[in-house]
Amino acid sequence: MKPVCEFCGDSGLILKGEVAVPCGCIRQKAMTKLFKASGLPRKLLDCTLSSFDFKYYARNCLDIEKGVSYYEIAKLSFQAARNFVSKFMQDPNADGLLLSGPVGSGKTFLACGIANALLKKGKVVLFIVVPDLLDQIRSTYDTARNNSDYTEYDLVDTARKVPLLILDDLGAHNYTEWSRNKIFSIINYRLNHCLPIIVTTNITPEDLDEYLGERTTSRLLEMCRPYRLLVDMDIRAIQRKEKDQ
Repeated sequence: MKPVCEFCGDSGLILKGEVAVPCGCIRQKAMTKLFKASGLPRKLLDCTLSSFDFKYYARNCLDIEKGVSYYEIAKLSFQAARNFVSKFMQDPNADGLLLSGPVGSGKTFLACGIANALLKKGKVVLFIVVPDLLDQIRSTYDTARNNSDYTEYDLVDTARKVPLLILDDLGAHNYTEWSRNKIFSIINYRLNHCLPIIVTTNITPEDLDEYLGERTTSRLLEMCRPYRLLVDMDIRAIQRKEKDQ
């Protein structure tokens, strides 16, 4: 049984003198609803920009093309994430981010840091793992097994129209023409309606069109500022060792 608010008894109003004003629990309930609707897995609710740790990015390893250390690249990517939060608060049509890098380089952490920061400010965000979304869409075709209340249109239309969409793990999968078309449909709609998107991928921006096709890649690069995180070791593997010590 859910606890009843001690101040308003769940009426949503409290009296101040002879005036009824909204209770603070209303905002808390709204915040809880936002987080539940965001699609962020429980583990990723702890990913905040304030807890982003630069110790995993080597100062003595260089990106050969740019001549910049992994540490400096991480700082630039982190600042881009912070800037996005500020810009989105002022302009819901701000440019998005394309966060690329190898597995375990902190891309998803940074994207979720943005999501959590904006959710706490009352903004609507949807976090989607791309392979999971494609599986969910496919499942709607099986009428014998599909007992859910949503349709393919519901899934795709929500991803198209949500104020901020985060597409996680737009990776080097075996994309079919069908899956490419679904991703294109979402990204193209958001481009045409000036709705920002944040993408994490283990594919370099130069190789994206090999997997997603030229149409989708061109639109992503138009919508997003690219940043590539680099590490000399998988951060998740390092953290597992740290826990076991």
